[in-house]
Amino acid sequence: MRRLPGAALGALLAMAPGARAAWDVAALMQLLHAHPPGRATFHETKRVSVLDRPLESSGELVFTPPDRLEKRVTSPGAERIVADRERLVLERAGRKQVLELRDYPEVAVLIESIRGTLAGDREALDRLYTLELSGDERAWRLVLKPRDPALRRLVERVEIDGAGARVERVAVDQADGDRSLMQIAPVAR
Repeated sequence: MRRLPGAALGALLAMAPGARAAWDVAALMQLLHAHPPGRATFHETKRVSVLDRPLESSGELVFTPPDRLEKRVTSPGAERIVADRERLVLERAGRKQVLELRDYPEVAVLIESIRGTLAGDREALDRLYTLELSGDERAWRLVLKPRDPALRRLVERVEIDGAGARVERVAVDQADGDRSLMQIAPVAR
C-alpha cells in the first residue's frame, strides 16, 4: 500500500466534510458580522505621560450595528459618548456637545477601529488600517495600524483581542507614548 505525500494528505483532509475553515481576517470579520454584540461592561485604564497616575473609568458599551456605538461611563463620574454614523455626541455634567467626526480624524480613527471590528466590516477597516491577525478562533489578536501618515503621527496601533465573536480587550498605543487599555465583558441578554 502506497502512502500519500504529506501535502496531498493535508489537502484531502482540508476538503473533508467538517474540516475547519482557514482562520484569517476574512473568517474573523464574517464571524463578527454574524454575531454582533449588544451590550458589554468595560473597565478602561489610560496612561498619560503628563499624569502621575493612570486614569480609570468603567461603565457600559452598547453597539447597534452597523455604526452606532455608545459608551456610558458610570465611574468615576457620569458621562455619555455616542458615535452615530458621522456624528459624535458628548454629554457630561448637564452639557451636550455635538461634533462631526470628519473634523476630528484622530477621534474618528479610534472610533472606526472599534465600530468596524464589532460590525465585522472589513471594508471600513481596510480603508483606514493595515490589518494583521494572529492566534486562532479561540484566542485572536487583530492589530490595526493607520494607513494615513498623518494619523500614524497620532495613533501608532490598535490591538483588539478576542475569543470567537467576542471582543475582550482594546489597547490603543498613541505615537506620543500614551496608552489606553479597555477590558470588555459581555452582558447576558
